[in-house]
Amino acid sequence: MIVSATAVVVVGSGVLIWALDHSEYPNIWVGMWWALQTVTTVGYGDVSPINPSGRIIASFVMFYGVAFVTVFIAVITSIFVARASEEHGLAAGQAERIEARLDVIEDRLGSARRLASQANGGISGLGRAKRRLSRPSNS
Repeated sequence: MIVSATAVVVVGSGVLIWALDHSEYPNIWVGMWWALQTVTTVGYGDVSPINPSGRIIASFVMFYGVAFVTVFIAVITSIFVARASEEHGLAAGQAERIEARLDVIEDRLGSARRLASQANGGISGLGRAKRRLSRPSNS
């Protein structure tokens, strides 16, 4: 669609510039050559409009050329963004799996801490009882 619209602009503006500025554009093909290089923003400068009417046409063709390049770059960028989104989607799935595994590890670590504190309480309780038994009594 973009290429078709560009072809129409090139042919239409080539014919129009030839019709309005015969001195600079002796035939339609020179007009189309000028339109093609203007629309693609190459602009060799071998042919350029001299009359005000030709310059007005040139302004519209130049604006179209800039818009064409902008749309073309936007299409390429959207392809890169779509690919990055797909890759990021895979990474997001991996992140969810890692997060689930971390939750399991945190639960197990909490259980291990509870068991360790219970065991320490029992061991320190035994140690206190042993110390009390080993102290000489004052009586």
